[in-house]
Amino acid sequence: MSRISAPRVTAEQVLTVVSDLLDGGRLCTLEQMPALVAEQASRLGLDHAVIYLADLREDVLRELTGRGLNSGEGGEQLPVEGSLAGRAFTLTRAVTSPGRQQGQRRHFVPVLDGTRRLGILSADSADDGEDGEDAERLLQLLASLLGMQLVSKYAFSDSYARLARTGTMNVAAEMQWTLMPPRVFASDQVVVAAAMEPIYAVGGDAFDYAVAGDVLHLAVFDAMGHDSTAGLTANVAVATCRNQRRQGMGLASTSERIEASLIEHFGHSRYVTALLADLDLHTGELAWVNRGHHPPVLIRGGRWTTMLSCPPAHPMGTDLDLPVEICRGQLEPGDRLLLYTDGVTEARGRDGQEFGLARFTEFIVRSQADGLPVPETLRRLMNDILSYHHGQLQDDATVVFCEWRGPR
Repeated sequence: MSRISAPRVTAEQVLTVVSDLLDGGRLCTLEQMPALVAEQASRLGLDHAVIYLADLREDVLRELTGRGLNSGEGGEQLPVEGSLAGRAFTLTRAVTSPGRQQGQRRHFVPVLDGTRRLGILSADSADDGEDGEDAERLLQLLASLLGMQLVSKYAFSDSYARLARTGTMNVAAEMQWTLMPPRVFASDQVVVAAAMEPIYAVGGDAFDYAVAGDVLHLAVFDAMGHDSTAGLTANVAVATCRNQRRQGMGLASTSERIEASLIEHFGHSRYVTALLADLDLHTGELAWVNRGHHPPVLIRGGRWTTMLSCPPAHPMGTDLDLPVEICRGQLEPGDRLLLYTDGVTEARGRDGQEFGLARFTEFIVRSQADGLPVPETLRRLMNDILSYHHGQLQDDATVVFCEWRGPR
């Protein structure tokens, strides 16, 4: 059998480890994953394997210990900013350092679900030049398998929810985060990232996206109020949007059906502003309808920005009988599209000045110039908004960030 990594590891051993990790992972709980991964890693000459998972805000990486159910119980916690593990997380690439013992290297590799960052897998190996590079590749293989295993367990694991939270979540936010799709999606044609703040107390904001063939559906919603009823309103809007979209209905008729559902459930006491869009991933044609919402922002060439204007119809639920117009535009490869709610631009600092649209778009432009990927750009943007507002947003702030890479 030919050798593929460190001298003591053969291709047959690697195949056995992969098979055992997949078989063992099918029936183990999240709490049992650290022991399973450490055992399989040791068979490949990787010592002290540790799993770190990111919190919801992606500020810290918390060790998955497998002990107890309390969040972070007995585990190490590493900051995303200022740690080697955090560097691997933000750049989504392997980072190495001296190991725990002399003659060893410590490897930190990102754990991903597609391009969605879940956390970090770290382990020690012998510091043997090319063999160290082979050890890093083996750890990346384990991290890829681990990502698939973790995602399969999140939906029924309260332990993960507790580990990922560094604050107390209210009921409205519990509803919203259960409703939302994953915060990151990518293919060879498009990248989508989304974020909502205040992450533990979001009320009436929501976002949605989905892919059907060559069409990417995007939506952002802002329900009246900031309480559990606002969350219920947003839930009805998102559920109706998905229901109509999956029946093949167009943008205008979908928005009209959302309004009918809101009136059916809440009368005229609640309303939702929204922007619904369809992007043809093959041609780059963008179609959208505006239901009383802020227009989307387009960034082209990493510097040129414009708002995509479209005559707005009335907010859904107000039943003002304004016409719903479908507007169209053409994207170019590399264009970045921003859908957002008013809590982003209207967040105020201590001097009373709003964060503003100009600051919002300038941040994205600077991040693109720095070569940051879309998910990392959005993470830093939301941290900047929170910092500007001293960590206490008075309104929900949601961003859906889409980059069209061009046709396949």
